[in-house]
Amino acid sequence: MMMATIMNVTASLRERLSTNLQAKSKLAIIALFVAFMALSLDVMASGLMNKPVRSLSFYNTHTAERLETVYWANGTYIQSSLQDIDNHLRDHRSGTNTNMDTAVLNYMHDVTRILARRYPQIEMRVHVISGYRSPQTNAMLRASGGGQGKKSRHIHGDAIDFRIPGIPTAEIRDVAWCLQRGGVGYYRSSDFVHIDTHTVRHWNWSPTSKICN
Repeated sequence: MMMATIMNVTASLRERLSTNLQAKSKLAIIALFVAFMALSLDVMASGLMNKPVRSLSFYNTHTAERLETVYWANGTYIQSSLQDIDNHLRDHRSGTNTNMDTAVLNYMHDVTRILARRYPQIEMRVHVISGYRSPQTNAMLRASGGGQGKKSRHIHGDAIDFRIPGIPTAEIRDVAWCLQRGGVGYYRSSDFVHIDTHTVRHWNWSPTSKICN
């Protein structure tokens, strides 16, 4: 009789212990899941906060207009900012503009970012000599002996002529060339550099093997 009672009590204790362990195990799993989700959200939020932005600062030498804008953030282009850039880089003679190639904007961004590390004391404001150029304006300039190419990349919206005050244009030229993103022209007498995102090529200067070391 006593043995049967002990066995029944032992069985009851085992059952309760098993139930408690299962409950604790479930609670532990839930706690781990909640902690994992919280950590994941923190990581995602941190990733979004730390994701770099791309910005440009322009001064139009023909209209005296200024533009400072973030045109890319959180992994996407900001359409309103791109429209502001298109307007800023318009053909100032005809007043027409085009959708500027985002690749040339990124090209410019990377050039200014490299130069900013070298010249932290200088404002990286790009002084624009020419952005978009309409076919009509290009033809007019060619006819007046301006030296513009018949198939100028400015017509396609993937070229910019510019300088950055305080930085030698030869150094800007070299930085652009070393990125190997497209064409790099050097206009020493007029003190500006041309970049475009067409084929990699150069004119009015000869790069050496040492400039990208």
